[in-house]
Amino acid sequence: MQTADVVIIGAGIVGSSIAYHLTSNGCRNVVVIERESSQGKGSTGKSMGGVRAQFSTPVNIQMSLYSIPFYAGFEERVGHPCDYRPQGYLFCATASNHMAYLRANYAQQVEMGLKNVRLIAGDEIAQMFPQLRSDDILGGSVCSSDGFVDPYSAMIGFMTCAAEHGAALWKSAEVTGFTKDAGGIASVETSRGKVSSRIVVNCAGPWAASVAKLAGIELPVQPLRRMLVPSEPFNEFPHTAPMIVDMSNGFHFRPEARGFLLAWNDPEQTVGFNTNFDPAFVEKILTRAASRVPCFANLPVNPKRAWAGLYEMTPDHHPILGEAPGVPGFFLANGFSGHGVMHAPATGKILSDLILTGKTDLIDAKLLGLSRFAEGRMIHESAVL
Repeated sequence: MQTADVVIIGAGIVGSSIAYHLTSNGCRNVVVIERESSQGKGSTGKSMGGVRAQFSTPVNIQMSLYSIPFYAGFEERVGHPCDYRPQGYLFCATASNHMAYLRANYAQQVEMGLKNVRLIAGDEIAQMFPQLRSDDILGGSVCSSDGFVDPYSAMIGFMTCAAEHGAALWKSAEVTGFTKDAGGIASVETSRGKVSSRIVVNCAGPWAASVAKLAGIELPVQPLRRMLVPSEPFNEFPHTAPMIVDMSNGFHFRPEARGFLLAWNDPEQTVGFNTNFDPAFVEKILTRAASRVPCFANLPVNPKRAWAGLYEMTPDHHPILGEAPGVPGFFLANGFSGHGVMHAPATGKILSDLILTGKTDLIDAKLLGLSRFAEGRMIHESAVL
């Protein structure tokens, strides 16, 4: 039977980042278990790849303040590219309560050390992007270090570097159970055999709850389908644009290759493991796109290129990080609610710190522990796209 110091379940960007941070800190005997035949077939490969520090809660802002500079220096640090593009995020407010919300967030972000976020007036947004319909835009918030990364490249970079430092990746291996003893977790049973380990990290993305259940843990993480629509090449809007968010309805878009990538959180979506793209979504999103960006009425779209992925939602839209109560050695890195890619570097550091030293200085880890739900300590993040 193989023995490991740490077993990580799930080789997406979060599991890969944890493997990287552990091996970088001298913990070499790490086994990463991936049920698919290759990495990135879950949420990572289907992500929009946005990274931003414009959040409303201190803990999310803090995680971004670690993660975004990490992505900025990724190639130098990890030895592989992640294609970080600091083109910014621009939130466009169309109601006075939106502006009040952005002002409150701005104050919090600045207080926490975010340097390049600023509030802007509606006429400045109109001048920046005359292609936008701006008659109802009162103002907004923009941060120039926000932007995009290539999630697949970042994941591969993390895992390649971890492997160079001793980590092993098991592909096509499904976790089937755990053995526990008086000390907690003792081993992980997989379709490829058993791994003896005192420390296991659940990074199973939308499937995290079923993995936790095998260890006797109830995890409030549910899958929610999100659909993305890429356009064909289109030159009537600048490709230097940031991620632009229409706060009136949540529609947002960013440049991608020679076209644009469109996203919108359809409120009619229900939880479940549905990853089929619904062709009816194209009309819904193009209607909103053309309403905010009139030239997008001519945006060429091939529905066959659109896709759906899964968010892993928690009740308060914050991740669950740290050791599970009652099961020593069983660590959780779950429920990122759409922010897994952008917060993967911070998550890797936090979990590595907790596993190796029992504490982390990056955040107050108690805030994101599983016990917050039973204790009524939820932290609501309202800046969810």
